[in-house]
Amino acid sequence: MRNILYVHTHDTGRYIQPYGYGVPTPNLMTLAETGTLFRQAYNAAPTCSPSRAALLTGMAPHSCGMIGLAHRGFSLNDYSKHLANFLGDKGFETVLCGVQHEAANAEDIGYDRILPTSGKNAIEVDLSGAAAVAEYLKSPHEKPFFLSFGMQNTHRPFPEIDPDVNPDYVQPPLPLPDTKEVREDMAAFITSAKVVDRCVGIVMEALEQSGLKDETLVIFTTDHGIAFPKMKCNLYDTGTGVALIFNYPNNPAKGKAIDSLVSHIDVFPTICDMFNHEKPEWLQGNSMVPLFTGEKEEIRKELFTEVTYHAAYEPMRAIRTKRYKLIKLFDDHDRYVPANIDDSLSKSLLVDNGLMELARDKEMLFDLYHDPLERVNLVDDPRYEAVYKDLSQRLRDWMEQTEDPLLQGHRVPKPEGAMVNTRTTLSPNSGEWE
Repeated sequence: MRNILYVHTHDTGRYIQPYGYGVPTPNLMTLAETGTLFRQAYNAAPTCSPSRAALLTGMAPHSCGMIGLAHRGFSLNDYSKHLANFLGDKGFETVLCGVQHEAANAEDIGYDRILPTSGKNAIEVDLSGAAAVAEYLKSPHEKPFFLSFGMQNTHRPFPEIDPDVNPDYVQPPLPLPDTKEVREDMAAFITSAKVVDRCVGIVMEALEQSGLKDETLVIFTTDHGIAFPKMKCNLYDTGTGVALIFNYPNNPAKGKAIDSLVSHIDVFPTICDMFNHEKPEWLQGNSMVPLFTGEKEEIRKELFTEVTYHAAYEPMRAIRTKRYKLIKLFDDHDRYVPANIDDSLSKSLLVDNGLMELARDKEMLFDLYHDPLERVNLVDDPRYEAVYKDLSQRLRDWMEQTEDPLLQGHRVPKPEGAMVNTRTTLSPNSGEWE
């Protein structure tokens, strides 16, 4: 195996056909059926830049420095630790096409080449990106390549609803209500997801035609949950659960769905093992290779997720095991932060019906076997006292080991000049800044 094709989307969660949802994505279904699907894959942060930075550095967001959004003034501590630069030092040609969210300017990351895209909207830009990737794949290659292809879809604003997607027959995403507004919102998301699938089809067809398929690792994922209330930028599974597909030649787990707990920070060490590169000392994840070979059924007992900044400040951390999750909020703001919820029909519906008046518990404990929708807080249930104490200690241990700035007991400062909304700002686009 020589090459890596890293395909990623915005705000897709697991809402694609391989995870059983009514979202027609046949090309992704083929990719999963001929590869390996991870049913229990999670990000390190349910917000754009921190999630992507964690995957591409193999570190928690607060460890790599990306605790907010790159286009709003946040950045990595050290871009030499980015996967593209690590692989570039190993002799790979590093290529970017389309979306990245690890730097305000893509040139600052250090890719060898940036393929051009064009278009008047996200659909046109993503399709032009797929065409550029296809052209690159079909060109001669003297060196192995790491090609990152990022799509704007399924980020808001969504495109107009396709005529063949009837909102009347759409299943709204849980935990949102089944209303006309939410169904229309979801129908527009499905339309956006179909664009993603078209792009994947174009790229995979080109990979096949180029003759490179038998020497290329293809990774498909997204940054976090879909851009609906109580999903994106939340530490519920609806925010942290992500699609993750590996497709590569001679895969011993071809055609399998794996239920093992994995984190985005496990991708970097997995690539190191697959390509026989010594792992750098900064990595915090675990290689998934033993899951492919069947050597192990699990590579981790727990994983951790976090939010510090998104559009606004909202510090929280979580630990998740196969059965339990503990979420902790680290300040006194006990309401939803509206600037961290993308504007939408669904948001307007909930805001108009009192979302901002709802209080949130500072600590939330869920038994995911009996309560997969994370509705019943068990923090004060004496039957779960031992579980609560155990998870609390493990979460604190991790925060100490990774030098989490939240342990300093005060607000984590933003970089000088960073653009952060006030926490009472209704819209992230309102321009009400701290």
